[in-house]
Amino acid sequence: MFFKKKKKEKKTGDEMSFWDHLESLRWHFIRSIIVIIALAILAIIFNEFIFTNVILAPKNSDFVTNKLLCWLGNKINIEYFCNHNLGMKIINTEMAGQLTISIWVALIAGLVLAVPYVLYEFWRFIRPALNEKERRYSRGFVFVTSSLFLSGVLFSYFLIVPLAINFLGGYKVSYAVENYITLDSYISTVTTLSFATGLVFEFPVLVYFLTKIGIITPKFLIKQRRYIIVIILIIAAIITPPDVFSQIMVSIPLYGLFELSIYISKKVYKTRKQKIEEKEAAENAGV
Repeated sequence: MFFKKKKKEKKTGDEMSFWDHLESLRWHFIRSIIVIIALAILAIIFNEFIFTNVILAPKNSDFVTNKLLCWLGNKINIEYFCNHNLGMKIINTEMAGQLTISIWVALIAGLVLAVPYVLYEFWRFIRPALNEKERRYSRGFVFVTSSLFLSGVLFSYFLIVPLAINFLGGYKVSYAVENYITLDSYISTVTTLSFATGLVFEFPVLVYFLTKIGIITPKFLIKQRRYIIVIILIIAAIITPPDVFSQIMVSIPLYGLFELSIYISKKVYKTRKQKIEEKEAAENAGV
């Protein structure tokens, strides 16, 4: 009985050894991989639906974003929004190309869908090291982080990806050169833009932690505002058609994300400053 109790105490709390922590991390990692693979297998089962109705959909004129842009273009006299690349063909140039791409897309789909669970496993791993107050405040970590990432993926898929496909797919250095878009090039563009935007949307979370440990301050972020605006405009100019309206549509949400990060930093910095002042006051009173 005494032996079992001691063993249980060793496996919980701060008394866990380095190897215990490593073993715990290994199982969190294994469970995450299992979920990713399970979702990837599910994606392979619905392979045709995913490619036809999800991956290849943004290049079609009947895609919801393209229809809305066309309607908006008619209202504000921007004909470009209705000039979709209806003749753009996706080709495969390798014998095993389509099979390889199917597996790759399934793995990416599994990873994206498994993000909430992977973050949950990560939170479970660090939870024992938190005190009761920190655990209470961190309960929304998985929900907030997952929501931001998936919001970024959806924002890219429904706005950035259609604009980028329209522009890049139809851009020509000369009318003597025809565009034949390979399947792997198309998939790479869609997945890279979506995944990268999902990571960009995690910026408020990054700012929260960096402010909490004192690496950055709201004043620092405010000073960088002008540079951030320029960077956002450059990114929008690269991935969107050469018209101001498209750049604004992409830039405003990204800039709003930066302003949200400043607001979060201010709140965290204020709380951190109050705690430091209270601690100093308590130490002075003790002296």
